[in-house]
Amino acid sequence: MKSTLHRAALHCFFILLLCTCGPALMAQSNSGPNAELAIPNDDLVIRGQVQDADGLAVAFANVALYTVADNKLVKVETTDDAGLFSMDGITDGTYNLVVTYLGAPDLRKEGIKVTNGILNLGVLQMAPAAVELAVATVTATRALIEIKPDRTVFNVQGTINAVGQNGLDLLRKAPGVTIDNNDNINVLSRSGVLIYVNGKRLPLAGEELANYLRSLTAEQIDRIDIITNPGAKYEAEGNAGIIDIRLSKAENEGANGTANMTSTQGRYNRSNASIAGNFRNKKFNVFSRVGTVRSESYNKFSFDMLQNGLRLEESILQQRTTVDYFGQFGTDFFLGEHHTIGFLASGSLQDGDHTGTDNFLISTIGGPVDSILLAGSTSMTTRNRGEFNLNYRYDPGKGKSLNVDLDYGTFQNTDLRSQPNTYVTPDRETVLTEVNNTFDTPRDIDIYTFKVDYEQPIGNGQFGAGIRFSQVATKNTFLFFDEVGGLPVQSDRRSNLFDYDENVYAAYLSYAGKLNEKISYSAGLRSENTNAMGTLTAFLDELQEAPVEIDYLSFFPSAGLTYALNQEKGNTIALNYGRRINRPDYNVLNPFRNQISQLKYERGNPFLRPEIVNNLELGYTLAYRYNFKLAYSQTSDQITRLLGPDDFDPRAGSISWDNLAKQTVVSFNASLPFTVTKNWDAFANISASHINNQADYGDDGNVNLQAFSYNMFQQHTFKLPGKVTFELSGYYAGPGIWGGVFEYDESWALNLGLQKKFLGDKLNVKLSANDIFFQSGWTGSSDFNGQNSTGAGNWDSRSVALSLSYAFGNQKVKSRKRETGLSEEAERAN
Repeated sequence: MKSTLHRAALHCFFILLLCTCGPALMAQSNSGPNAELAIPNDDLVIRGQVQDADGLAVAFANVALYTVADNKLVKVETTDDAGLFSMDGITDGTYNLVVTYLGAPDLRKEGIKVTNGILNLGVLQMAPAAVELAVATVTATRALIEIKPDRTVFNVQGTINAVGQNGLDLLRKAPGVTIDNNDNINVLSRSGVLIYVNGKRLPLAGEELANYLRSLTAEQIDRIDIITNPGAKYEAEGNAGIIDIRLSKAENEGANGTANMTSTQGRYNRSNASIAGNFRNKKFNVFSRVGTVRSESYNKFSFDMLQNGLRLEESILQQRTTVDYFGQFGTDFFLGEHHTIGFLASGSLQDGDHTGTDNFLISTIGGPVDSILLAGSTSMTTRNRGEFNLNYRYDPGKGKSLNVDLDYGTFQNTDLRSQPNTYVTPDRETVLTEVNNTFDTPRDIDIYTFKVDYEQPIGNGQFGAGIRFSQVATKNTFLFFDEVGGLPVQSDRRSNLFDYDENVYAAYLSYAGKLNEKISYSAGLRSENTNAMGTLTAFLDELQEAPVEIDYLSFFPSAGLTYALNQEKGNTIALNYGRRINRPDYNVLNPFRNQISQLKYERGNPFLRPEIVNNLELGYTLAYRYNFKLAYSQTSDQITRLLGPDDFDPRAGSISWDNLAKQTVVSFNASLPFTVTKNWDAFANISASHINNQADYGDDGNVNLQAFSYNMFQQHTFKLPGKVTFELSGYYAGPGIWGGVFEYDESWALNLGLQKKFLGDKLNVKLSANDIFFQSGWTGSSDFNGQNSTGAGNWDSRSVALSLSYAFGNQKVKSRKRETGLSEEAERAN
């Protein structure tokens, strides 16, 4: 009965999509951006300038011209850096003109009569979002997904079902993003993505990165930018590109504030509360946010492993309780019209308690259970973070700008873990042996960054240049203790210190321009000199290893070509190429053997080589809104996680890291927004990929795996009576490959959400239910180097969340200048 219900729900889910796409596509043929176009001739010109409420030029605003008689779209143009636009080839007639810009109300100018020559409309001034004029309408919500020329934007505040989710959960919903059973993040089936927060690289990896993302709440996150093929201005690190998590910031004029409280109930409770505010005038902006998060969660896994004539049946249950306190304070000083100096400080304190069981049933293959290992663990952790930024920006307009950033970040983590290993008889009545161990593994990371970017027009295009220096210092301590007589005694043979220092010196040049009205291009070259050293300090002389030194210079070209097939209809095609690198981090370089339990170990590889990838993407945009992307990626020396038998204990399994000879990924992605009816909006994102992993490790095994994977996400938003909004969303993910050798099966989830605003829209109440059928877990298998393994897992994904958010103060949106003093395009480039 249960499986029948699941299948019925899934079938309804896809039938709903088909019902959406068919009528929506038909409807788009008669109205909106896909409407039939009036055919202009080359007689008349309409010109003008778009300014914000303070008289500043608005760049990159969309200006659309419609016929009054039948509302047919005639022309669309985009304002330049000076806010200017020009529409050529207009015929005699009467038109309506609409100006749109993110963060400001739409501006309408109706009944424009065009008869002859050049019609100069002069200055068109947009109103602040808090002001409602007869000629302006306020956009109520942002689109869930925005497709920009260089990125896909996932607007977290554009979905009700983000309520109660953390940063890691939200990435699972982002288009083209998947997360494996070890919390590794992939984009378009490519591993090696670089995570940014507010435009700054996050120097965390593995479990520490996952824990940080879990500490972020949906209420803290404004949007997630997914940049699959970054240009020369960005770091070359990250084979799969960059995911930039942009936190919410106060940007309103006057004194403002927002208070938020969210409670999520799954198997356990997760709650958070925060308050944010700002004060802004023409000379400065001060903003801050403080809050707390208390979270309880679990992960449950099981594995069945066959190796060396033995069968190991493993069951794992991990429970995690964390308490976070976070804060942010920033200020910007507007020194005249062209200069801005900004300072930003943010940090968090986290305390965690973790308990777990990791039990093994041990037998010969086909025989009865011989013994059982009960390997529980408890740990106390702290995760403390502090980040500081000093920024100067000079922006005189007309395409010129100078931006200087100085950053410092410190991450201090501690982990004190105890692990009893008890072997018992199959009936669990008699203890055979008992070994208790303790681990003390603190880690400190300091990162320093200095960056300068400069842009100015040259010829018919935009020239850019910049330099960047970064230094990352990581100190890892791994202390292993045996329990002797009830007291911990350090094992010098199994303890070590590992320091990893990395310096990267980078410079880039870029240029973008137009060959003609239909063809535009971009090109860039980035050079990076990497100097790194990994130093192992053993407590016994015979275990000491020589430092691993890395010093190389690499060049990373990028290029793009865009062709407007039909400018009036908004149909364009774009081809982009980029070369990128992924360097091994401290987590995978430490060569010491880490004991997870007495039957499971992991070990890094100090001789890992950086992986190099060449990415080629072909994109097509239809009617300004439907976007399709075909990508080809070939990676040499792919850094991958391998599962196999342990080298020292035939009963144990081992996790190791090595370079694949080659990985090839061919992927496709489609982003499809629909307006089905006046009160029904829908969005679908469909992706598919073919992965081919190849490697030959000699006696240690071969890798020859191919897999076709696909993923579909959709969201439906309904406006109900009483100003209630209902949301239905979900995804279906097909099979694929995690790491180098683990093949996973399909999974899916269905989510529901409700939203209603009260007290003049100041109080926002959201209710959501996520993964209501509890189908987002995973199953899969691997077969490598003599170990055959099947596994399954799930986590606290099924939940109900309630969020209350109250806005107070002036709430007058500053549409042109943001709190950093940058335009949105400049801020993203930063």
